[in-house]
Amino acid sequence: MAETERHPFLQGLSKHRGAPPTVVVIFGASGDLTARKLIPAIYNLGFDGLLPADFFLVGYGRKPIADDDFRKDAAAAITEFSRRSLDPAVWGRLEPNTSYISGGYDEKAAFDRLALHLADIEKKIGRELQPLFYISTPPNVFAPILVNLGASGLAAKYLGQPHHAKVIIEKPFGRDLDSARALNATIRSVLEEHQVYRIDHYLGKETVQDLLVQRFANSIFEPLWNRDFIDSVQITVAEEVGVGSRGGYYEQSGCLRDMIQNHTMQLLALTAMEPPGSLDAESVRDEKVKVLKAIQPLTIGPAGEVIRAQYAAGLMAGKQVPGYREEEGIAAQSGTETYAALRLSINNWRWQGVPFYLRSGKRMARRVSEIAINFRRPPGTLFADESARFDLAANTLSFQIQPDEGLSLILNTKIPGLETRTQPVKMSFRYAATFGSNTAEAYERLVLDAMIGDGTLFIRGDEAEASWKLYTPVLDYWRSVGRTGMDTYAAGSWGPPGADALLASRGHCWRQP
Repeated sequence: MAETERHPFLQGLSKHRGAPPTVVVIFGASGDLTARKLIPAIYNLGFDGLLPADFFLVGYGRKPIADDDFRKDAAAAITEFSRRSLDPAVWGRLEPNTSYISGGYDEKAAFDRLALHLADIEKKIGRELQPLFYISTPPNVFAPILVNLGASGLAAKYLGQPHHAKVIIEKPFGRDLDSARALNATIRSVLEEHQVYRIDHYLGKETVQDLLVQRFANSIFEPLWNRDFIDSVQITVAEEVGVGSRGGYYEQSGCLRDMIQNHTMQLLALTAMEPPGSLDAESVRDEKVKVLKAIQPLTIGPAGEVIRAQYAAGLMAGKQVPGYREEEGIAAQSGTETYAALRLSINNWRWQGVPFYLRSGKRMARRVSEIAINFRRPPGTLFADESARFDLAANTLSFQIQPDEGLSLILNTKIPGLETRTQPVKMSFRYAATFGSNTAEAYERLVLDAMIGDGTLFIRGDEAEASWKLYTPVLDYWRSVGRTGMDTYAAGSWGPPGADALLASRGHCWRQP
């Protein structure tokens, strides 16, 4: 097979909705996210022929790195972390267009050098390039980067034209409502909202995107997607790992900030939103904001709707692991939660009276993220029998987001035999089994969407603030009471007793994914 047939990128053509000639600038180019996710994502987009013919990559960071060294580091990152092996033909087209600029994030002169560097690239190729700035840095330098993008003129470059400057910002978008508002104010002082792409990689996962397809492209689901037929909804984002070497960061974050306020709330918004008028970005994001604003304030306190806990020592894969407060960098009397569970109520016509249960934690029994829609049991006693011939389960539709993406439906069926006996069975679909396992990763989809200006899978400023408005009172309360009310759970378990009691009070129990 000819090279140009094996690698569409070598033809110099983009097959994805006309991505314009682009230069991607990564702030924090020597960081872990860049090596593990961003550079492999760009490489795979090139492999699939989804980059424009004129595509350039510029790394920016405090650490001085020569262009050749940055290229070697990028090739090493692709070799180690890409879902595809490094192909010399594909990398041979990307490598010469890869360069590096060093400078401080609060150094205006460095941003002026960056602007000159981009201008030199444009002069060399004889055409304008859409600048896409990816802020992949610690949040304490978000504001200086944004301010200097404005002061250097880079933020306003080509504004008013389709290939105007765009900025991707990694989470976290603030630490509470006040800081989120301050960050949005800084953004608005430099950029227009349509230039900003607040990224949450969960929205790039196939099953998350498939959630909208399942809801709105299958007539068997949407008529049932309401309080008349759904009993409860459970969203689980569970991790097997502990804090590891990230203890210092995690002490300042905690589970609510790290996982629930962002990833888990995005899953809830897509599950509970009303059908948008169209699939354009603003229509989808309008509906997400509406449902977030309809969530009732949480009851906080000893008998409240929020549970927090820390993992204690336990067994993971047959090996003893330490408890959270025994980990490196963790204070002996730490009040940081590694697990949180809560019950949310949405005050609108569709969801009145349907509890939404959310949980996330570290050192749990297995790594899994899923959305489970639990339907109401059928009325009557047709299959009720004291002899236990009828093992009936509630119908449950579950979307598994990771690690094995797909969905399943639990149904009740008759056991073969001469008497009528029932048993729950599961009908499953897995992406890997149907479409193959080497599907595009989340960052590939999201970087590409930003290049073409599609903000559907990104978070809008008012959306981030709506989520923080719900959780800031919880964080303030926990800070005021210290460790009071902190529950514990053994590493390798599914969480603390208090989380079970939270559901039991409504006659529910947690699924074991």
